[in-house]
Amino acid sequence: MQRDERIIGCGVALSGVLMVILGAYAAHGLAERASAVMVSAMETGVRYQAWHTLAVLGVLVAQRVFNLPGWRWVAGLWALGVVGFSGSLYLMALAGWNLGIVTPLGGLLLMAGWLALAVSVIRAPRG
Repeated sequence: MQRDERIIGCGVALSGVLMVILGAYAAHGLAERASAVMVSAMETGVRYQAWHTLAVLGVLVAQRVFNLPGWRWVAGLWALGVVGFSGSLYLMALAGWNLGIVTPLGGLLLMAGWLALAVSVIRAPRG
């Protein structure tokens, strides 16, 4: 396994453990101190983090199996998107911070990652 694959793999593992911790807190602790809207925002952040954590893991596997070009871009866009989208929702739910434009920009980065994946698949070697 290459160094960059190890780094991204460790990032996936850390994202996974963080999403379990935050999801458990949203389900069991946050409701006592926050509104239903804030709990829902937190759960949305966890859900998007979960899907994109699994997607990055899938891209790592696809890179190894199919030599997927541009996989670093895909993983990077998704990582930045999760930080922006889910992170801003976490800060809103936990600290009451409204980061305004950060949430939709994070969402755009998540979408850009999916488009980058499409380009990577199109550019992948045939055979």
